[in-house]
Amino acid sequence: MNIQAILNDKIKEAMIAAGAGSEVEALVRQSNKIQFGDYQANGIMGAAKKLGMNPREFAQTVLDHLSIDDIAEKLEIAGPGFINIFLKNEWISKHANQANISSTLGVTATQNDTVVVDYSSPNVAKEMHVGHLRSTIIGDSVVRTLEFLGNTVIRANHVGDWGTQFGMLIAYLEKVQNDDVKDLDLSDLEAFYRAAKHAYDSDEAFAEKSRNYVVKLQSGDEYCLTMWRKLVDITMAQCQHTYDRLNVTLTRDDTMGESLYNPMLPKIVQTLKGKGLAVEDDGAAVVFLDEFKNKAGDPMGVIIQKKDGGYLYTTTDIAAAVYRYHTLHADRVILFTDARQTLHAQQAWLITRKAGFVPDEFIMEHFTFGMMLGKNGKPFKTRTGGTVKLTDLLDEAIERATALIEQKNPDLSAEEKHAVVEAVAIGAVKYSDLSKNRNTDYVFDWDNMLSFEGNTAPYMQYAYTRIRSIFARAGLDMADIGGEIVIHEDKERALAVKLLQFEEVLLLVAKDGMPHLLCQYLFELAGIFSSFYEACPILSSDDKTKTSRLLLAALTAKTLKQGLDLLGIKTVEKM
Repeated sequence: MNIQAILNDKIKEAMIAAGAGSEVEALVRQSNKIQFGDYQANGIMGAAKKLGMNPREFAQTVLDHLSIDDIAEKLEIAGPGFINIFLKNEWISKHANQANISSTLGVTATQNDTVVVDYSSPNVAKEMHVGHLRSTIIGDSVVRTLEFLGNTVIRANHVGDWGTQFGMLIAYLEKVQNDDVKDLDLSDLEAFYRAAKHAYDSDEAFAEKSRNYVVKLQSGDEYCLTMWRKLVDITMAQCQHTYDRLNVTLTRDDTMGESLYNPMLPKIVQTLKGKGLAVEDDGAAVVFLDEFKNKAGDPMGVIIQKKDGGYLYTTTDIAAAVYRYHTLHADRVILFTDARQTLHAQQAWLITRKAGFVPDEFIMEHFTFGMMLGKNGKPFKTRTGGTVKLTDLLDEAIERATALIEQKNPDLSAEEKHAVVEAVAIGAVKYSDLSKNRNTDYVFDWDNMLSFEGNTAPYMQYAYTRIRSIFARAGLDMADIGGEIVIHEDKERALAVKLLQFEEVLLLVAKDGMPHLLCQYLFELAGIFSSFYEACPILSSDDKTKTSRLLLAALTAKTLKQGLDLLGIKTVEKM
């Protein structure tokens, strides 16, 4: 449930009844300190200023019109006019019980937008590297959250599968096949790409054939298309293996390569010219944008078609926006890329809007992220200065997690150890990234991410198994406990309130694309549970208290598991 929204609506109604305009906002927020209540309404001062009233007097008038006796135990005016709200124990208990029997843990949001999320975006004939990690896992966590809240999500893996380099790659694939080299895999293709480039640069006959193959490919030549598909298939098969290892929900069906939009590009350019937005400049079609200035202070020119007739990424991204609105019927598009793509996205989408290709209500959001750095504060590289392949990173994570788990719990069976190592290794890599604000750079540190202390995946996974062990010791199944939650102690209350705030954090993740907020919530929840567990005996309590506390523990375990699943992180029953 969304306590914040419930309180916000009720206090806004009271503010309007007290004389504020209908545009007023109550600005209800969770309180930072328990002495200020569970929630605080911060909109009183702004509304009072508009009315020319003393804020505390206006706050009292609002309270006179506010009727939430069933929700709040106490309401108080604090400081210059804040309203502090203390929730009623009975109300907390009632909704905690409802959350415990709900398949969505009390989350009642019923969003129903169609959202296209553009993330991951590897390139054909190149292996995925650490530069693809952030887009892939941040995007996938937001996708999972959007779906959990009821949205229809279309995953769009915008794969780089088109362009002039494919003439070179097709020509080299032909050469390799003629030399009877069979069964390429993607690691071969890395060397394959370099060898093709070398042949292109050093052999004029090969280069000429490559250029001819570009023309043939773009005109739909069946032989070139067959060779091109082979390159795409090899690449995407290896990418899928990496997605499966990462517990990412992307599949081959989600691939929407740049080639998808290629047939649309001539009409895009024709329309932009017809509307007077694109003009010829030195043989190229260029859109000049007053909103962006070059160093001389003149409108910046964005090329959408080169003088040789070729198209650019901007043209493709305009076509992608058109396709997503008109063909996929999306309400909202979210693009995840690193911050270096900001100007490009702004320009492509501004041209899309200016041309009237999409309506104003069509939401296009670019969610950027910072870089992954090594301990030296520079971009994360291999010891020799090369790009770190994603598969090598995951292999090292498995190796390190294996040593850690063997040291922590050597008594696990082989099957249990395999499950724990996989969950901890992959979870650690993902959580270390997801727990950081995506807008910042972050330092990749094996020791920190595999620690069982602090805001890490192993700590969170252990917090879940620790609760499961309570039920195992008691010989009980979480699903079989009858009775109800009844709040008496402060630590019980704090835990129940935190559990009821699950929906609020999910709505923020879905709105702003910020999975670190969910990580922080889960970390705080685990800490509050620890305080509850230390202060409130469970198994040694009287029957009613024991049942109530077991139900609180069960709801905590389910929330931790669901929250980690929304991050794409697995839990295990024993560690």
